[in-house]
Amino acid sequence: MLKYAIIFAVISLLAGALGFTGVAAGAAGIAKVLFIVFLILAVIFVVMAVLGIGAARKALK
Repeated sequence: MLKYAIIFAVISLLAGALGFTGVAAGAAGIAKVLFIVFLILAVIFVVMAVLGIGAARKALK
């Protein structure tokens, strides 16, 4: 997911540099949403790992 956020950010930068402001704004919006989703999922998985829920719990048994 982070990979796609970076790709859309690069597309936004290139489109903005070439003058395609509508495409740049759309790509930047998509990149922001993907990055926020990535951050939320990363925090959830870190909390689950700390609490020992899921695969980490099975590995410790």
